[in-house]
Amino acid sequence: MLKNFDRFNFYLQKNEIKCSQIDNIVGELLLSSRIGNNFYIRDISSLENLRESSILFIDNIIFENKSKNIHIVTNNEKNFDNIKNENIHYVKDIDRAYRLIINQLLKHEDELSFEDNFINEKNSFISKSAKIGDNTKISNNCTIGRGVKLGSNCIIKNNVVIKNAIIGNNVIIGDNSTIGSSGFGFNLKDMGSINLSPQIGIVYIEDNVRIGSSCTIDRGKIDYTFIGKNTMLDNQIHIAHNVKLGENVCIAAQSGISGSTIIGNRVIIGGQAGISGHIKIGNNVVIAAKSGVTKNINDNSIVAGFPAIDIKEWKKNIIKNRSDRYK
Repeated sequence: MLKNFDRFNFYLQKNEIKCSQIDNIVGELLLSSRIGNNFYIRDISSLENLRESSILFIDNIIFENKSKNIHIVTNNEKNFDNIKNENIHYVKDIDRAYRLIINQLLKHEDELSFEDNFINEKNSFISKSAKIGDNTKISNNCTIGRGVKLGSNCIIKNNVVIKNAIIGNNVIIGDNSTIGSSGFGFNLKDMGSINLSPQIGIVYIEDNVRIGSSCTIDRGKIDYTFIGKNTMLDNQIHIAHNVKLGENVCIAAQSGISGSTIIGNRVIIGGQAGISGHIKIGNNVVIAAKSGVTKNINDNSIVAGFPAIDIKEWKKNIIKNRSDRYK
C-alpha cells in the first residue's frame, strides 16, 4: 500500500536546514544532541517511509538509525542513549519541536507564507501546477490546489475543494466535499490556532472511487491518507488523517473514522458509525449502523453496539436487557 510522492509538488521549501541548526530552532526544548553527519535536511521521514536527507520524529518507539542521512528528533532518552544513533536531538516536547522545525522547513497552508497561483476556468479556480486528466469534468465553483493530480474520466461536482491529493481514474466526488484538508493536529496542553501541528502529507485515491456530497477527507500528517479502488462513500462522511481504506469498502452516511486507523478490503460500515483512531479492522468485516468501534476487529467479523462486539453477543444482550426490564 506504500505510495511514493514528491512532497514538493504540494509544499514549497522554505529553507534547507543543517542538522546543527536544530539547536537554535528548538531553543529551550533541547536536552542534548549528537551530530555525526552535518547534512542539509530537505524532507521528512516516517517509520514506514524513510527518505534520504530527512528528519524523523520519534516519541515512544525505540529506533536504531542505520542511515547516515536521516536525523532523529526524539523525546525518548533510550533513543539518545543508543550511540548507534549518530545524528540525533533529544528534546523535552516532541510536538512543539515538530512544529518549530517543520515551520522552518516548509510552507504549508496553515501559515501565512503559503501561496498558490490559479487560473479561472469555467467558474472554478485551478492551480497552474495541477494536472487534470483527459475527459475529466470539473463543475462550478471548485478549487483545485497546488500539485493536485486528477486522473481521466473523473467527475468533480459543484463546490468541491481538492488539494494535496493524487486521484486516479473514473473517480466521482460529490457536491461540497473537501479532499486534502488539514487534519486535527494539536496537543491538548498547547492548544490554539498558532500551535497547530503541520499536516504535510497528501490524500491518495485509487481508481473507480465514489465520494458522496459534503464529505471530508483529511490529508496525512507526513505520508498519506489512502482510499482503495472501487470504494463507495455515502454523504457526510469524515475520514481523518493517515487513515487507510482498502478496496471495495462501503461506508454509509454520517460515519466518522479517526486518525491512523487501517481498514481492510470488502468492509461494510453502517450509517452513523464511529471508529476510534490507531486501530485495525480486518477484511470482510461488517459494522452495524450507530456502532462505536474502539478496538481491533478480526477478519470476517460482524459487530454492533457500543463498544462494538460480535453481533450475536450484542443481540443476546439486547434480549436480556429487555427481559430484565419487565421482571
